[in-house]
Amino acid sequence: MKKTLSILALLAIMTTTITPALAEATKGTPGEVSGRSVGAAALSLIIWPGIGQLINDNPVDKNVTHAILGLTGIFRIWSCYDALVDRKGGVWHNRI
Repeated sequence: MKKTLSILALLAIMTTTITPALAEATKGTPGEVSGRSVGAAALSLIIWPGIGQLINDNPVDKNVTHAILGLTGIFRIWSCYDALVDRKGGVWHNRI
């Protein structure tokens, strides 16, 4: 129960502090925060990284890279942010 509440609190904090203005500071084409991207970010954080990128219609290479790097715990947070702002592009041939 505590773990679920902690995750929900973290998600609530992330959705209130990340704005489209922050998305413009990332590499690649800036995205936009929407209801779909919030859901994608939640799935990417709670279930598995890569699911959020799949929902946001990113290329297969990016989906697979996020899923494999999801084996590291810290990458879940990055994948969640990446899905939240629906960021296209990135580093390592637009995979991260």
